[in-house]
Amino acid sequence: MNNNENISLMDIKWERHPVNPVLPPIKKSDYDCGCCMNPFAVVDDDVVRLFYAGADADGNRRICLATAPLSDLTDWKRHGPLFECGAEGSFDDKWCVLPCVHKFGNRWHLYYSGLESSEGLGLQAFPGIGLAVSDDGVNFSRYSDDPVITGDAISEYPNNRGIAGGGTILEDIQEDGSIVYRMYYTLAVGKPNKDMRKDQEKHCAVCFSRDGITWTDHSIVMSPRAEVMREDAAVAAPYVWRDSSGLYRMIYCPIGTQWGFYSLAQAVSKDGFNWYRGETDQNIVLTPDTSNPDSWEHQMVEYPCVLQTEKGLTLFYCGNGYGSTGIGVATAECK
Repeated sequence: MNNNENISLMDIKWERHPVNPVLPPIKKSDYDCGCCMNPFAVVDDDVVRLFYAGADADGNRRICLATAPLSDLTDWKRHGPLFECGAEGSFDDKWCVLPCVHKFGNRWHLYYSGLESSEGLGLQAFPGIGLAVSDDGVNFSRYSDDPVITGDAISEYPNNRGIAGGGTILEDIQEDGSIVYRMYYTLAVGKPNKDMRKDQEKHCAVCFSRDGITWTDHSIVMSPRAEVMREDAAVAAPYVWRDSSGLYRMIYCPIGTQWGFYSLAQAVSKDGFNWYRGETDQNIVLTPDTSNPDSWEHQMVEYPCVLQTEKGLTLFYCGNGYGSTGIGVATAECK
């Protein structure tokens, strides 16, 4: 039996914000002059806290915070980096990127992906997901110098190192009232190769935890589709939420030989494991603006984060150069 029988993709139109990118890099900044990438937004008392990765002039990337009123997503106050990259030789001594934020009780957990400074490893140089914690959602400290999730936890790829966050965390309420947390993330199995389908191979994965520290039951939930040129190399950064009917919705980043860079696509599921993507181009959300070579997003659109509000959905995403042109916004009314 098809578990996704009688379900459909979202039939909505996304409207790009007229002043995109709403959070561009600042040339004279000492922490985000090179890029603003990997947006992860949460709303707290009508204030949007936007966690993102900023690049400094030396190419180092750290998790930063900006805030703005929900009513005006162009009025950002930048607060700078939340913590530094790791010590020399650590899993995150070059980059801390791809934030994923969730409250566990009264404590904020910020998961991020580390890039080590080793050369020639491609995606395998992203060896773990680290954790920083906070009591107020503003001041964060590292939980450990080591990652809390590594890329070798899935049976199909026991020797893999590459892993990245950029997903989301949901709560599954158990019969006894306890909570099991469900994290979606990217398993990066690609290795340096002239064939981008091998070099950039990524899968969407899921794992579970009761405390936000120990994550188990890892499995792949979505893989590239060889027959769809938009995503014959990778599917990554799965942002998942439940809609008002209880269906699981996902916006993710496919990459393939059609453009050679990311676009944004959608999927739907009854259980969060088996995903329906439609046929060929049915699930497109946003594509690069290839009609305008001067556009901030003519090359790629990537790294989605979705806010659900009374007015509908707000999508944060990045443009050219994996965020080198900044972070933009698109909105849609829910039907």
